[in-house]
Parts: sequence; structure tokens; C-alpha cells
Amino acid sequence: MAISKTHSTDPDDYQNLPQAIGAMSKGFSGGFVIAMHEHERDQLLYATSGIMRLRTVGEAWIVPRDGAVYIPGGVQHEISMHGEVDMRTLYIDTKMNDAGPRAMCVIAVSNLLRELILALSEEPILYDQEGRGGLIAQMIELEITRAREREISLKVPLPKDARLQRLCAELLANPADRRTLDAWSDAAGASTRTLARLFEHDLGMGFNRWRQRIRFHKALEALSRGEPISRVAR
Repeated sequence: MAISKTHSTDPDDYQNLPQAIGAMSKGFSGGFVIAMHEHERDQLLYATSGIMRLRTVGEAWIVPRDGAVYIPGGVQHEISMHGEVDMRTLYIDTKMNDAGPRAMCVIAVSNLLRELILALSEEPILYDQEGRGGLIAQMIELEITRAREREISLKVPLPKDARLQRLCAELLANPADRRTLDAWSDAAGASTRTLARLFEHDLGMGFNRWRQRIRFHKALEALSRGEPISRVAR
């Protein structure tokens, strides 16, 4: 496949590049959803505006404005946009830079890493590896390696059990729902004791802790839109 030497918004154009890192810029409207998919290369997703919520087969992640999510190649994921999202995606071939396998995580984006991502996005797809583009890419590799995962986990495990899936889907849609686990038993088609056991076994945490994670996600989204703290708290 012939690759343009300028810019592209087609992810396929970035999977077989001769350099370790390619940078793509693309804008999305609020509410837009990129359906479940995967890429050969690792990705670092960063948004200069808006909030991204990402779902894999087993987890949900929130990506705040000062963070980016690292996605290993081959991991299926879906991305939903909250607000106007100006996305920057780095497609990374870890075999070229000897970075080795990296786990999926949300990293803090320093001011330096942010400016490096923006700068590489301005370079052509096939940038000069011995020139400005190549130097920027090398600095990005160093900054990603140094970036630490956020102390507060921004991922939420998702259930495999069909009964929990119904319950969790409703809470994901409406985290403000105040129903207790007892009240959820009829809707889920399982006893309170069974639901409590499933939460611990399937999700590794209790019902209240899981719901708290979902509410934290929702609060981050609302605060990023500039909603008053008092309204978010309610």
C-alpha cells in the first residue's frame, strides 16, 4: 500500500511505517463512538479537548484531559467521545524501539510529553528519522517510559456473567441510581447473596466499590465539561 508523505486520518496508513512512531490527528463530535476494533501497533491515545471513555472486552477506562491511555497492539477496544474530542494517536512499533511489551494503563501527560505529541502530529507521516521528526519521536519514547501510572485507578472491570451484565449496564448508563443490591435482585434475576458473590468473584470487588468507580468516571466527565461541583456531587 502506498503511504502519503503528508498526513492521513486513516489508521491503516500508520501500521506499516518504516519508523517506530507515527502520529495521527483526528477530530470527533460529542457522542461519536468508534466501534470495537484493534490495531497491529500499540497506541497512545491523547485528547487535547474533550473526554474519551474506552471499553475493552473486560474493562472500561476513562481518559481525563491531562492523561493518555496506552493500548497494546491486538487489544480490542471501543472509544466513545464526551464533548468535542480533538484526538492525537501515536501508533508505536515496540519491536523497532526495543520497548518490549507494555500493559494497558492510563499515564499522566506532562507538559513536555503534550508538546512533543503535538509537535510530532505536525510532521508528515514519513518524517525524516535523522531530522526534527526523528528527534521528537525519540523524546516521546523516553517520556512514555518515564511516565507513571496514575495512583487512582481509572479502569473499571466489566462482568462476564449475564446477570451482572444487565445490572452493570444500567448503572453505567445511570450512575446516580441509588438502588441497593437487594433492590437489584429482581431486575438481575438473582438473589442478593448470589449477586454479592458474583461481584467479588467476577469483578474482584463489592457492589458499592464498583458503583463508586462508575460514579468517579461520571464525575470526571461532568467536571471536564465545566459543570458546577455542587451539581456533580448531587
